[in-house]
Amino acid sequence: MTVTQVPQMGPTGGLAQRYARALYDYASEQGALSDVLAQVRGLRDAISQSADLRTFLADSRLDAHRSSKVAGALTEKLGFGDAVRRFVGVIAANHRLADLASILDGVLALDASLRGETVAEIRSAQPLTDMQRSQLQGRLAEAGYSRVSMIERTDASLIGGMTVRVGSILFDTSIAGRLTRLQNAMKGAA
Repeated sequence: MTVTQVPQMGPTGGLAQRYARALYDYASEQGALSDVLAQVRGLRDAISQSADLRTFLADSRLDAHRSSKVAGALTEKLGFGDAVRRFVGVIAANHRLADLASILDGVLALDASLRGETVAEIRSAQPLTDMQRSQLQGRLAEAGYSRVSMIERTDASLIGGMTVRVGSILFDTSIAGRLTRLQNAMKGAA
């Protein structure tokens, strides 16, 4: 495992932070924060688990009308409330669907931060099982991160293993990371 200090460029930066704050504040004002946060988690999980949905969201060829229509149908099918449906509609109308996962992560990170938790961003080649999730929380607690909110992403480019980012610290146990380190070591030996 490699531990690296890297600049924080997570889900709460810039654009994602502004949209996340807007949804969070709106939900708080409406007294629907817990419902909205549950729906945000549900939508984030749906994006994480569906390669087709991620491909659709990343497609820059879609016009605002079509993407708004599809985003509206998706959020309605998933049974989300009015606030989340309208929020995703605004994201689609502003041509920001490619940033939706980061914006949702930003909402969850903002909530965790306001509750005094540390946010850990986990990228894994396969979705984590409940047992892996609890083992990871145990390891993070051993490392001094007792109140941790985990944001999970699936990233097939890691090949295997995972990366865990807590603040500016990156723990890398991925096969892709190992291959990169091996390649760099071989360049240094030549």
